[in-house]
Amino acid sequence: MERDMFDTMTFTKVLGGFCGTLLVFLLGAWLAEELYHTGGHGDDHAQGYVIDTGVEEVAEVEEEVPFAELYAAADPGRGERLWRQCSACHKLEDGANGAGPHLFGVVGRDKGAVDGFSYSSTLASMEGDWTPENLSGFIEAPREYAPGTSMGYRGMADAEDRANLIAYIATFGG
Repeated sequence: MERDMFDTMTFTKVLGGFCGTLLVFLLGAWLAEELYHTGGHGDDHAQGYVIDTGVEEVAEVEEEVPFAELYAAADPGRGERLWRQCSACHKLEDGANGAGPHLFGVVGRDKGAVDGFSYSSTLASMEGDWTPENLSGFIEAPREYAPGTSMGYRGMADAEDRANLIAYIATFGG
């Protein structure tokens, strides 16, 4: 009986030692954080003083190049590498639909006009053609261009990449 009490007592001491050590480390971390980050908490502190250097900060404004110019200078070879993202759902062969409609001759084709493919109601009701600019807008942010589309692609932000991809797709039946 004395042996069991000793084992329980030893276990309690060891557990208490670990808990105490953990507490010391947590308090030390908190104290170190307070010592090294004394600048205040939050963004409500204004700069104490400003040194006038005589130079005004000028924000550089990037001029956005019109998509038509990007498309005119596009490289289909670079677009071929980007095509791999699309090839999981789309095919470039005429009439070969996958999870998405085939893209053979898509540049200049009516929106929602592929026979044998069931478009979402959003794309089926859209009017107009798939011009390079329209394709760029759709590829950039499909869910913003056509809210309710079933296309799960998150989009391609770089306009030059979109131009190269569309130039590559246009070489197939365009």
